[in-house]
Amino acid sequence: MLAVDRLSASYGPAQVLFDISFGVGAGEVVTLLGRNGMGKTTTIFALMGLVPPQGGTATFEGVSLVGLPPYKIAQAGLGLVPEGRQVFPTLSVEENLIATGASRFGKPQWTLERVYGFFPSLAARRDNMGNELSGGEQQMLAIGRALMTNPKLLILDEATEGLAPKIRAEIWQCLIRLKQEGQSILVVDKHLTALLKFADRHVVIEKGRVMWTGTSDALAADPTVRQRYLQV
Repeated sequence: MLAVDRLSASYGPAQVLFDISFGVGAGEVVTLLGRNGMGKTTTIFALMGLVPPQGGTATFEGVSLVGLPPYKIAQAGLGLVPEGRQVFPTLSVEENLIATGASRFGKPQWTLERVYGFFPSLAARRDNMGNELSGGEQQMLAIGRALMTNPKLLILDEATEGLAPKIRAEIWQCLIRLKQEGQSILVVDKHLTALLKFADRHVVIEKGRVMWTGTSDALAADPTVRQRYLQV
């Protein structure tokens, strides 16, 4: 579905990404791994049109994403759960979800009722404002809001960051259910143990370059890669 080839990007004069290449297939879960500040979020921003690529290509189902505005990229079928949740604080849970609802690819798979079934705690708090939710509830809302766009590819940037272990486990179970239903997912996260069980393939980034790619089994069997690039 997603093919990234030699993608480069900069913040002003400072180049951050250097010839990043990877792909995500239909129904596949792929991670971007690396220490803080290595270019994972910038890679996502470049894919979503939030940082203009300086070189290389990124195509989604054969259509180039380079140069498209973010709303066009979202309309193409990429749904982003951003780092920091970024829910609308003065809108209710239901208004947050309705705000991103879309059915561009025929009958929508994700409706309010289905999101509430997926996250029952959101249904119970549908009239609460975004800023009245706990951190875990805000994260569920951020995921639900992205699902309401009915994405072909769901992109999650640090979706379990800062959550209590119990809530983090609940989020992982939700993501596993999405994978079982065939949802294609690109995920950035630090919790390697959970990712090794969840993801099909991993892309390790160091200083804006891809240093290693492989399956969960290969990464689990290679302590050198984990110690050198992930510090685990």
